Amino acid sequence: MRILVIGATGTIGSAVAAALGGRHDLVLASLQKAPERVDIADPASIRALFARIGRVDAVVSAAGRAAFKPLKDLADPDFELSLRNKLMGQVNVFRLGLDAVADNGSFTLTAGYLSRNPAPGSSAVSLVNSALEGFGRAAALEAPRGIRVNVVSPPWIIETLQKLGRPTSGGIPVATVAQAYVQSVEGTGSGHVFDPR
Repeated sequence: MRILVIGATGTIGSAVAAALGGRHDLVLASLQKAPERVDIADPASIRALFARIGRVDAVVSAAGRAAFKPLKDLADPDFELSLRNKLMGQVNVFRLGLDAVADNGSFTLTAGYLSRNPAPGSSAVSLVNSALEGFGRAAALEAPRGIRVNVVSPPWIIETLQKLGRPTSGGIPVATVAQAYVQSVEGTGSGHVFDPR
């Protein structure tokens, strides 16, 4: 399969690329440091990416930013960032990339554990993660040409916790998370939310 991996330079995206790369032809895209550049917060950038790369069999989106801070400190720009980037960025990857995906292909989007297990500081993140899970389930019902849509909702990742200087208890290895993406891409299910734990 020819697979577009968006967010390919990030912790999750690079692990997904490593897990899929031996068996598939990958097109790697990211906001920076990747062969293909894309800003998912900008619909024109998404359109340009799909115009450049042509037909693919699957799209994995492991990209998107959201504000993590106490609710009392969240201002309009924090919600706007979260909604425009992580939520609508991935919704637009699906919408604007639909014609580029082959019949019976797939999209895999990324939400997160905080959708179902909120924590202090996660109001904006929990909002967009929950919305992505709902979007994935609903979009799977209407996707044309046998195209599948799934969402991976990872918990805290050990490697991310290490970069943040936080305790790693409760985290899981990014390689384990990557296997949920492999299952989404190589499997046959649609409308699923994968919890890699």
